Amino acid sequence: MKYSPRSRRLRVATVLAAAGLVLAACGSDSDSGSDAESGDFGDLTVQLSWIKNAEFAGEFFADSKGYYTDAGFSSVTLNAGPGATENLVLSGNADFGLTNAVTVGQIVAEEDAPLKIIGTTYQKNPFTILSLQSGGNIATVEDLKGKRIGVQAGGNEVLFDALLAANDIDPSEVTKVPVEYDPAPLVNGEVDGFLAYVTNESIIVESQGLPVTNLLFADNGLPFVAESIIATDETIANEPEKVKAFLEAEILGWKDACNDIEGGAALAVDEYGKDLGLELDKEVQQATIQCEELILTEDVQANGFFTITDDLIDENMATLAAAGIDLEAEDIFDLSLLTELYEDKPELKD
Repeated sequence: MKYSPRSRRLRVATVLAAAGLVLAACGSDSDSGSDAESGDFGDLTVQLSWIKNAEFAGEFFADSKGYYTDAGFSSVTLNAGPGATENLVLSGNADFGLTNAVTVGQIVAEEDAPLKIIGTTYQKNPFTILSLQSGGNIATVEDLKGKRIGVQAGGNEVLFDALLAANDIDPSEVTKVPVEYDPAPLVNGEVDGFLAYVTNESIIVESQGLPVTNLLFADNGLPFVAESIIATDETIANEPEKVKAFLEAEILGWKDACNDIEGGAALAVDEYGKDLGLELDKEVQQATIQCEELILTEDVQANGFFTITDDLIDENMATLAAAGIDLEAEDIFDLSLLTELYEDKPELKD
């Protein structure tokens, strides 16, 4: 395979009125003459985890190039986040959703939710403790000690606590400062570090001419997959061909996204996120980082997009344990249909 080289937050799943959270969508009904008859699987709704920026370049390509409709979906709706993704999928307001292993683990453990991760876009999660080189300069977990760290309430706080636990750091050695998602408190010197995304806030702060340091969770005791596709147990059991059709369209879309970084960024800026005031340079940088550092690992190059190795699943389960989530791998992962898809169509790996 040849490929060119945020801020949405972990949310503790709560019982919400999911229908009221469905946001405006951007869809298309293209027809490229595929083997599948258009409309076989009906309408498709995908719940994104964040605003329509380059984070979803693969979905934008799959939609704009007609891969979803080629696969047999009669119409396509991409719902912008943030929202209660797990509940939207559970309630039937979305067929599939994009989230992460920790959030899924929380709702499965706490509510026995019948959800599974059926594949993942990001092999590495993009969470980081962002700091200024001229300020906190937090390059190692030991550097956290004695520092003021801006942490968002909810799932992010659970995750930060797990980072400390995984590295044997006593919480009393760190001052946790409540913040929202704007990194202004870091820039203004109110905190020494800020829980962020390496693909979003880190880029935003650095674009202000401020050199930054990133302490990546994935490299410091908390590896877990993100932008992971979820479906209900019922969908997996009763509509396997629909699931495989969706996964095939996603694979094709993400192949395009990592082959055409600027094209994916332009789709975000000019079409799908055109009302958001996105900046092309930032979106190109985000798309580059996510493909080069989070998606196109050696395992993906060998096994195909969305696959998750047994070793990576083991690492995810260790992270969940560090976050106080007691589950077995089969409680949240079901890659059987993705495996079947690649067995049926090995050319998708090329």
